[in-house]
Amino acid sequence: MKRSRPPSRTRPPARTGSRPRSRSRSRSLNVRALVALAVMAASVAIALTMPVRLGLDLRGGTQIVLETKSTDTTKADREATDRTVEVLRGRIDALGVAEPTIVRSGENRVVVELPGVQDPKQAADVLGRTAQLTVHSVLGPAEKPADAAEGKTEAAKDGERVLPDESGQSLRLKDATLTGQDVKGADARFDQQGGAGWHVTVDFKDSGSDRWAQVTGEAACNPAGDPRRRVAIVLDNKIISSPQVDPSVACGAGITGGSTQITGSFDDAEARELALLVKGGALPVPVETIEQRTIGATLGDEAINAGAWAAVIGTALTALFIIVVYRLMGALATVALLCYGLISYAALAAVGATLTLPGLAGFVLAIGMAVDANVLVFERAREEQAARTRPSTRSALTAGFRSAFSAIADSNITTLIAAALLFFLASGPVKGFGVTLGIGVLASMVSALVITRVLAEFAASRPAVFRRPRITGISSTGPVRDALLRRNPFLMRRPRRWLAASLVVLVVAGSGILVRGLNFGIEFTGGRLIEYSTATQVDPERARDALADAGFPRAVVQSSGDGDLTVRTEELTDAEAATVTKAVAELGGETEKVRDELIGPSLGEELRRDALIALGLALAAQLAYLAARFRLLFGTAAVGALAHDVVILVGVFAWLGKPIDGVFLAALLTVIGYSVNDSVVLFDRVRELLGKERKTPFDRLTNDAILQTLPRTVNTGMGAVLILASLAILADDSLTDFALALLIGVVVGTYSSVFTASPLAVELHGRDAGTRPARRGGGKGRGTARPGKPDRQTPASRTERQEVP
Repeated sequence: MKRSRPPSRTRPPARTGSRPRSRSRSRSLNVRALVALAVMAASVAIALTMPVRLGLDLRGGTQIVLETKSTDTTKADREATDRTVEVLRGRIDALGVAEPTIVRSGENRVVVELPGVQDPKQAADVLGRTAQLTVHSVLGPAEKPADAAEGKTEAAKDGERVLPDESGQSLRLKDATLTGQDVKGADARFDQQGGAGWHVTVDFKDSGSDRWAQVTGEAACNPAGDPRRRVAIVLDNKIISSPQVDPSVACGAGITGGSTQITGSFDDAEARELALLVKGGALPVPVETIEQRTIGATLGDEAINAGAWAAVIGTALTALFIIVVYRLMGALATVALLCYGLISYAALAAVGATLTLPGLAGFVLAIGMAVDANVLVFERAREEQAARTRPSTRSALTAGFRSAFSAIADSNITTLIAAALLFFLASGPVKGFGVTLGIGVLASMVSALVITRVLAEFAASRPAVFRRPRITGISSTGPVRDALLRRNPFLMRRPRRWLAASLVVLVVAGSGILVRGLNFGIEFTGGRLIEYSTATQVDPERARDALADAGFPRAVVQSSGDGDLTVRTEELTDAEAATVTKAVAELGGETEKVRDELIGPSLGEELRRDALIALGLALAAQLAYLAARFRLLFGTAAVGALAHDVVILVGVFAWLGKPIDGVFLAALLTVIGYSVNDSVVLFDRVRELLGKERKTPFDRLTNDAILQTLPRTVNTGMGAVLILASLAILADDSLTDFALALLIGVVVGTYSSVFTASPLAVELHGRDAGTRPARRGGGKGRGTARPGKPDRQTPASRTERQEVP
């Protein structure tokens, strides 16, 4: 009876201990499942009710960036720019553009987006008219019509001036009687009953009503047909209307009641434009067009289709790859990827973000980041299951999610830093890429850490899966890891050789910057870029000769896309741009302008400066975060590898003659955020091993970390390559260079994390360890050890390093 007591005492605690743990796991799984269902339900509801707003580069239209300028009397500050926005909004509404957008950007800039407007000349002319609206009595015809016809004005006594009217006749005008401040409103109307057709009704404020009665009363004293019976409305030093006072108006009485009608042979467009100019009045400060972009609707549709196909095929290839590698877990991760797409779309719609062409690429790129998190978890689960004597798939998954969380968080935060810099420092479509990339990173974390975990733990707890652990894909460590552990190569035995090899690659690639120079895009140099689609393909050499004969010898002509032609010149006026279009049309037949970009020289210089600031801040932010999260040694090594990647990427683009533009800047900052992920995962493993094996030399620990994380590096690299290759082959021509830059960045970043960051960390640690004893002990007792107390200040000797397994 006594022998039976020990078993009876030990069994109940084991059962009571396992039941609470099982209940806790079940409760956690239920909570995660409810969270996942709530997120998916909200995403579906938002996706069905709130469409994502497309940028102009996807739906076609014109974007104009205006910069307010100070005058002697008014400073172009935030308040003046806000008043300018309100005046411009009234003018744009009168143009009849559907869903226009007008916002202040910074202290003194206004961004105007006009969807569907393919000819921006009229819009730019209307928006840029800045002079004070004035109303004048006409004194009669001018004696010097030639000067007025040439656009000159002649000042006379008492503020008189000479201007040509709508027909070109020169008129002498009295000093202004009313200004735009006296106008309450103006509307274009159609008179069906009276037969007057289109006319403009103008309403005056109280003070303006009396002045209007005065000026029209004076004009009515002159006979009908006499130029002095006219009233001139002047805007921007130009007479926009000079109507005759109706014969029914008595001399001296004028038009009373605070309202009047301007009639004439107007069509609907002319009447609306006149009403717009009268009602819009004057801008408080002058404005200058510093950027103008026009995208054809056809080009936007093609970009959407190409980007969609790239997303579908890239996702399918990536899903196939992870299913082959991770089997059931890979299939569940694919379902989570589809959920990621829905969550990202809903998040874009919920925050009101604008989806641009680079943003579409960021949406696709974030798929690779979602794969990265899943691969990290599955590789850690493989390690956990291989290390257990009685392995359980579900317990291995739980440990894998717990162990991989820090690496997932660190790698995604570094990418979010790059996305934040793009959002705050970039402009236009590239800024949209930063928004989409940031949302994609957050959505990928929800997809991997919540949805994938719910699906994986639910599947692992099924009896059928428990009896067949091989179908999970995490029951073994995988052939790559097995081969590495079997051979156990000591890659960090001679770290300086790897650093020398990296230096050679750096010099070869970086020499392209000095030899070939950088081909800056118009964002950084200023100028005008026009892309044409022609009926017959035009040879760039013939087009270059034709443009030289037309007076543009410095025009850069290149082929782009499927037979399109791109012309890049210095800043052109609209008349000069029309000449360029005519020259291209003579060679290619029917010609369509699919893209037109104008960047002012001041903006180009500013964007170039902002690009350097963004690059410097990106490297500094990564260093600060990694130093705070790990150690300064790891942060320095990782940022050193990043600088190596940046120089190589820029150098390769210099050798290839590819443009360095805003899209390339987006790719470069993304590479900085994305390629550091490998270094983060590697140093996270080094930090973990340092806590477990304090006596093992640092170079051996780093080598072990490389071998343990290399399968993850290979698998995530493959996922990113499949996505980016789909973008490079299938996406719009403007995204080809973007995808190429990211492909180069992924390959170089994968190499540098292992063979640049790791050797650099080993060398920095060796120097730190070599100098530490001198600082602490001053040379006293170096190389000696007391009995029973090992000398921790003495670095590991060469013999000790060889004895470490």
